[in-house]
Parts: sequence; C-alpha cells; structure tokens
Amino acid sequence: MAVCLFTFVDLYSKGLGTLDHILAKGAERAAAMGVTDSEMLEWRLIEDMNPVRFQAFVVINFAKQWTARAAGVEVPADVASDLNLEGIRAEIASAKAFLAGFKAEQFEGRDDVPLEVTLGNGFSPTLPMGQWLSSFATTNFYFHLSTAYGILRSQGTPIGKVDLFAGGL
Repeated sequence: MAVCLFTFVDLYSKGLGTLDHILAKGAERAAAMGVTDSEMLEWRLIEDMNPVRFQAFVVINFAKQWTARAAGVEVPADVASDLNLEGIRAEIASAKAFLAGFKAEQFEGRDDVPLEVTLGNGFSPTLPMGQWLSSFATTNFYFHLSTAYGILRSQGTPIGKVDLFAGGL
C-alpha cells in the first residue's frame, strides 16, 4: 500500500497539539470543580475503561513510536506511566520536537517494508509499513485522542468539535 508516510508526522504533531489543548482545558475545569490535576488524570468514561492519563500516554507513544518505525530509526521508549499533568504536557512538547526532526527522505521507499509486530493479545501480524501506519497506528492514535476528549467532555470540560482542531488543520 503506497502512502506518503511523511504526512503522518504532521498529522500526529497536530494531534499532540490537540491533546495538549484539551488537557489544559480539562485542568481548568478540574480547578473550577476543586479537583486536583492528579484526580482529573484519573477521570474515566466508565469504571472499566482506562483514564485520561492512559489515553494521553497512548497518543504520545503512538505518535513517536510509529513514526520512528516508519522511518526505520530506533523506537523511543514508552512514556513513564507515573507522570503528573506537567510531566505529560512536557512529554507532548518533547514528542512534537521529536517529530519535527524527521525529514521526508527518511520515509521514502518504506511503504512496502514488511514489519512484524506482536500486539497485546499475542497476535503477530506482518504487514507493510504503509498499512501499519495508515490503518493500525492512526486508528489507535485517534481512538485514544477522542477517548480523552470524551472523558473530559463527560466531566463538563467546555470543549467542542473545534477543540479537536486546536493543533491545526
């Protein structure tokens, strides 16, 4: 599947900007409710779902790790799972800086490079890089970004559709 893999760098950078924006709005809402940032990061849509903190970690990790795989460079480690809001926002800035360092030529000719990845359920498919990035990684990226949005919105955070484009169009 031929896709322009480099376009995902900008796409993910914008999504990270959106994440930073909605987290800031969530923190404002939490403060107005007398809730700490730490408590806000534990908000969930429903008890058996992962909280805002987890959703943010996945968005950050996917943005860095899947672009690194696509470019054929070393995959960064996962974000630490015990970060506070300030730490998460710093990781977002760090991830955006990481993405800004990529050049289009790093992705050239890599669309059809096969990659085997073991998923959480032990399934290990081998797919072309273009398919991994355009289907699996991007779907997960937006799922977790949208879930963070939904959790924050469910707690009364004043965000709307326009806030999903806070990182840019």
